[in-house]
Amino acid sequence: MPRAMWSGVIGFGMVSIPIKLYAATENRNVSFHQLHSVCQTRIKEVRWCQTCDREVPWEEVQKGFEYTKGEYVMLDEDDLKKLPLPSKDTIDVSSFCATEAVDPIYFEKHYYLEPEKTGKRPFDLFVKALIEKGMLGIASITLRTKERLCVLRPVGSHLVMSTLLYPDELRIDPSEELPEPRVTKQELAMATNLIDLLSEDFEPSKYEDRYRSALMEMIDAKLEGQPVKREKHKAAQGEVVDLLEALRNSVSSAKGGSKKAKEKTEGDEKVVSIKERASKAAPEKKKTAKTAAKRQKTASIGRLAKSRPAKKVRKSTSKAKTKQRSA
Repeated sequence: MPRAMWSGVIGFGMVSIPIKLYAATENRNVSFHQLHSVCQTRIKEVRWCQTCDREVPWEEVQKGFEYTKGEYVMLDEDDLKKLPLPSKDTIDVSSFCATEAVDPIYFEKHYYLEPEKTGKRPFDLFVKALIEKGMLGIASITLRTKERLCVLRPVGSHLVMSTLLYPDELRIDPSEELPEPRVTKQELAMATNLIDLLSEDFEPSKYEDRYRSALMEMIDAKLEGQPVKREKHKAAQGEVVDLLEALRNSVSSAKGGSKKAKEKTEGDEKVVSIKERASKAAPEKKKTAKTAAKRQKTASIGRLAKSRPAKKVRKSTSKAKTKQRSA
């Protein structure tokens, strides 16, 4: 079981729901250590004070805010704990909004919440109400040294809390409208056609980190002393000379790809239908064979039964003739 990184309550009106907070994502990047290239020894990073000319242990490290060049306001952990923030222990839900009302650019990090035993029933009620309304809960939470704006939203069977960036943390204005583009109707029609051809449901399992896979293959090859494979990739095009022609080629390529995929699907369906027909026909064929064998057996018994009386009649006739001759 992962370790909870925060515990507190969800404030929902006059209802308090005790919960624990866990990280919903993890970093799967391949990590490296920094080594000295001469002796391959790990490089040690130390906290060094230039004034005292010595290494500084953690217990002597203190936070400081630089209010002017070279001048600091010193703060310690007790000072930070005294900050009058209600969101230190409570995720206070202040309002609700539609899911599509929050632009994804505001989303930062994701966590999932689990209720304490005493809060299971109100927790389930809260999640069910969000699903019924199709809405997000807007709230605030203090994590480490910052108060975060956040949203609470149901994801599958979980209640996820996503922290949001504040507007002044964005480098673009999401409300700014796109200027009138200088494109022709034909180019726009081709572009929308290409989008239609490439449209499909999003399936995360179809995608993988190809960089990580290639990197691990390279590491394994080096461990085994094998040469590293170097594949040539087509270089990306720079400036597009003829936009309409590039769109036409893209649409043609997409149609070819979708046609092949369709043919493969139809071929698979035909194979399945043939197998299904064969599996259905097998019992019928077996049944027909049994019936034919039964009929053949009955017919042969009938023929045998007819032939036996005929022989008896012939024998009796021959005996009568013998008697007549003797008389």
